[in-house]
Amino acid sequence: MKKSIALIFVVTIILSGCGSSKKQLERGNYDAAIGTAVRQLRKDPDDAKQIATLERSYKIVIDQDNERIRFLKMEGRPQNWDEIYLIYKRLSDRQALVRTVLPLSVGNRTIEFPNIDYLPEMIGAKRKSADFYYAHGNELMKSGLKDSYRQAFAEFVRAKEYVGDYEGIDNKIQEAKYLGMSRVFVSLQNTTMLKFPKEFEEDLLTVDIQALNSEWVEFHTLNLDDNVQYDYFVNVNVKNIAVSDNQTAQRDSVIKKDVEDGFNYQLDSKGNVMKDSLGNDIKVKKYKTLQCALISTVQTKACRIDGDIEIIQMNPNKVLKKDPMGAQSNFENISARALGDLGALNASQLERTKTQVVPFPSDIEMVLRCSESLKMAIRGSIQSNRRLIN
Repeated sequence: MKKSIALIFVVTIILSGCGSSKKQLERGNYDAAIGTAVRQLRKDPDDAKQIATLERSYKIVIDQDNERIRFLKMEGRPQNWDEIYLIYKRLSDRQALVRTVLPLSVGNRTIEFPNIDYLPEMIGAKRKSADFYYAHGNELMKSGLKDSYRQAFAEFVRAKEYVGDYEGIDNKIQEAKYLGMSRVFVSLQNTTMLKFPKEFEEDLLTVDIQALNSEWVEFHTLNLDDNVQYDYFVNVNVKNIAVSDNQTAQRDSVIKKDVEDGFNYQLDSKGNVMKDSLGNDIKVKKYKTLQCALISTVQTKACRIDGDIEIIQMNPNKVLKKDPMGAQSNFENISARALGDLGALNASQLERTKTQVVPFPSDIEMVLRCSESLKMAIRGSIQSNRRLIN
């Protein structure tokens, strides 16, 4: 309700800045014409054109509002009281705006804008509107449908905003919120022969609940209350785990490298040392070949987890979506022994000789290494299918 009123006046302000008050009047934008005229009259209270526009626009829009109120009352529908209240509020606010430039006169004539106390009508309409929302909310609570509970929640909130003194209104709001909420239980279903540690299962289901929750949907990974009835289940089904054997391979290679090893003097045909243009002896670098045998031991192991993520709706009971899920982890360790001159090795090869053969990770450790990939798959599946859960 407050947002609706605010929106009306934002629109009015925007329109009031578009064109002159006379043009707004001609277009039938009466509140915009009034807003523009009032703004101009604050600068020049004697502007006869603005006074004429204000007087005509005000009369037309007041007549329109009163006629609309008369129709809504004669129609006699309880839900009309909300609109009636908003119209009275608009009449009151418009009257307050115009009073900021009074008194106004043109020649010897004083412009009359009757001051009407709209407060009693506003209070009466507000109360009747709240009564309607309260009664309608109670009717909606009898339906047993989530959408009705959610609408009832909105009706009770409106009733409280308008009046706020209904007995037990806060309890009704809480009850409608609770009954209108959809609850989703996310669980891990492991049908393989390998049993997961409890900590691994808990870590796997550690999803960002706050990011997944919405106004009417909340996700659970722990069943803290057996009385809670879940509307959806997200089953993370692990159906196959394949862990390779420990594999060790040996790679032998001979590394050769030419390095500088002093110099020789360059001789002429007669065996004499040759000179350069400056008279210096000409020297020729000589090289030697370093050689090293590198014996590398490569340890590898791999794990692959496959399954699917299915979203199940309970009422009616049906599978809404099933997405494939998979993750892989790899272990590799390369160590090496060097036989020969280490100077033949480059930096990476030399570093490899400092690495030792290590124990292979166990099968369960390989499974645990898939945790982050699996968590990303679970989060991604839930996020992409959130539209199915409401």
